[in-house]
Amino acid sequence: MSQLAADKYEAVIGLEVHAQLKTNSKLFCGDSIAFGAAPNTHISPITMGHPGTLPKTNQLAVEYAIKLGLACGCEIEKDNYFARKNYFYPDLPKGYQISQHTTPICKGGTVTIHTSLGSKDIALNRIHMEEDAGKSIHDLHDDITCIDLNRAGTPLVEIVTEPCLASSEEAYQYVTELRRLVQWIDVCDGNMEEGSLRCDANVSIRLKGATELGTKVEVKNLNSIRNVKKAIDFEIERMIRVVESGGTITQQTRSFDATNDTTFSIRDKEEANDYRYFADPDLAPFHLTNDLIDGIAAQMPLLPQQLQLTLQEKYGLSAYDAAQLTDEKATADYFLSVAAVAQQFKAIANWMLGPIRQYLNEHQQSFADCTLQPATFAALIQLVEEGKVNFSIASAKLLPVLMHTNGNPLLEAEALNIVQVSDANELDNWVQTAINNMPDKVAEYKKGKKGLIGLFVGEVKKLSKGKADPKVVTTLLQEKLAN
Repeated sequence: MSQLAADKYEAVIGLEVHAQLKTNSKLFCGDSIAFGAAPNTHISPITMGHPGTLPKTNQLAVEYAIKLGLACGCEIEKDNYFARKNYFYPDLPKGYQISQHTTPICKGGTVTIHTSLGSKDIALNRIHMEEDAGKSIHDLHDDITCIDLNRAGTPLVEIVTEPCLASSEEAYQYVTELRRLVQWIDVCDGNMEEGSLRCDANVSIRLKGATELGTKVEVKNLNSIRNVKKAIDFEIERMIRVVESGGTITQQTRSFDATNDTTFSIRDKEEANDYRYFADPDLAPFHLTNDLIDGIAAQMPLLPQQLQLTLQEKYGLSAYDAAQLTDEKATADYFLSVAAVAQQFKAIANWMLGPIRQYLNEHQQSFADCTLQPATFAALIQLVEEGKVNFSIASAKLLPVLMHTNGNPLLEAEALNIVQVSDANELDNWVQTAINNMPDKVAEYKKGKKGLIGLFVGEVKKLSKGKADPKVVTTLLQEKLAN
């Protein structure tokens, strides 16, 4: 496709993200939703939709939906009911899905994203609750499809944007931010590999400057943020090719093939009236009180962008450090726990975003797994600040020990023989030896190459095995080399 053809069109994108709520049981019964169980072991007559069974709404799931709505600045609908959405899938045992139709629990709201073009508020249409379907497994046998109903009835919220995204980059950043948000407020684990967060992308194109929306296609069940971007890019290019060749876009549902980064048609798209919605007669409508909503609001943590400002204003951190520390809730919580017992806020950030993050990454861990206690961390910072242990030596040798033992940093440093030497005679001997070892460099230094001081400091560091205080050594070297 030529760049000229691509420049004629603009994309209009809306996203529907399904987030699995972090409850222990299903939306309308007590069956477990734990991931990884043997097929068809987390089921009951209610999950199976047997005649005579009566569902009961999971209150915690409702509270989690409210929590997400508040985080997105939505209007919370106080009078709610569930509807039956009728359609047949082999992994939907009741023959209908219980969802919300005309009364979503959350209306409006925004999610703010940051792209190469700046910040943008992505407008939400609604957040509604519904139950998940089961899972069809096609690759265990050549001639049959297996059905696992463990997931059927799992509580979901569907977060639906307005058709206001203009590029795959915006979609990528939106799903990234939404994933961080649901994890931050602890309503969903955000694990896309396990299906806890799934995205459907509605994509259309139109001539630049046009106001009428084009025919859309929906790409279903995108299970990674990267695939969201790839699928949208492919669809935009495919649609432009179809239109430029004189064809017509067909409204349909498509799927993404991650092996070759393409999409393919599954079926023609159903319309809303195909679902024959009606209020579920077995579930009573429910009213949300102001006291309930206010109580949930009172327990909300500071959201990432709010906390970033706090880290800059109260703790004096840079915008970059604040953004890095609020990338995940566990990282921010860990910083705050250490800052409660230590006042060296910049040093805490430097350690966390440098040596500690590197250690955790190497061990495939996150700050949620960090075993270094705040008091131990504070003592480590103090040890380095007082000049008793060099930062690089402490990072390389002392930190790994403390991550395992949470011992006394000074005692551990003494055991490792890395406590910096402050004895003047011993430091003087190392400095003099370094000077004696490099007479040619001494001559160059005295001729004006003052940058060589670092070479001498490095030689002293080598001779002392890292125990010489670099600041004191630098001063001694400058004094001796000046003579």
